[in-house]
Amino acid sequence: MVKKIIGQTYIWLLLLLMYLPVLVLIAFSFTEATNVGEWSGFTFNLYPRLFQNKEIMIALGNTVLIAIISALLATIIGSLGAVGAFYSRKRWRNTVDLATQIPVVNAEIVVAFSLTVMFVFIGNIVNAYLFSFWTLLIGHMCLSIPFVYINVKPKLIQMDPSLYEAAVDLGASPSKALAKVVVPEIMPGVVSGFLIAITLSLDDFIVTAFTRGSGLLSGSKKIETLSTLVQAKIKKGPIPLEMRSLTTIIFLLVVAAIVLISLYKSRQAKKMRNRRAF
Repeated sequence: MVKKIIGQTYIWLLLLLMYLPVLVLIAFSFTEATNVGEWSGFTFNLYPRLFQNKEIMIALGNTVLIAIISALLATIIGSLGAVGAFYSRKRWRNTVDLATQIPVVNAEIVVAFSLTVMFVFIGNIVNAYLFSFWTLLIGHMCLSIPFVYINVKPKLIQMDPSLYEAAVDLGASPSKALAKVVVPEIMPGVVSGFLIAITLSLDDFIVTAFTRGSGLLSGSKKIETLSTLVQAKIKKGPIPLEMRSLTTIIFLLVVAAIVLISLYKSRQAKKMRNRRAF
């Protein structure tokens, strides 16, 4: 009984420490007080002002665009890499596994600095300034591909290898067998890898700060994402009040997505139980 109380207290304390700052931020998104801790009256003004703040909207658009594009490409490359490594010889497969594990545990600053040195080196060879949307895209993809690989690999291991062989024996081409047999089996891993890739890109600051150049919605100026915009604002003064409403909207969207996914999974599990019952 004592252990149960201690365990539940620890869990609730941990949840409180995790979510109390978010709840405070949500509460202060309904006031125009400059400092968190001061209350100047309840208002919704920060929400319409958010969509009128061109600087934040550009940073948000850049963040979402780079996250979606880099996540899609990283998911394709990471998934194909996992499939290719799985059907390769053991020595080659072990080499790829090791190569994908290193970036996961490696410090992000090492990845960012290495990419910067590489882009500068190549730029000196071709006598051109390379930093742009494309260097930023490559940086985010390098960050995400190993995580996609790690998510897809277990699904390949769980898959019955005879399914692919049976499809080929029955006359399907290797590409058709891959699309019709392997892809549906590993789709949960592909989806989870895609979601992780998006999350990594949305949260990233170090790789973005080192590899960004001009492009996207910023035009000829350096690309600003939400993370780099907040860092720049902290240097000059207080963070724009509209960021409170933006973070509240993002948090509520994430909560809604998690609830919908949970409901979908529970419904699928219920369907599976009903099928087994019959």
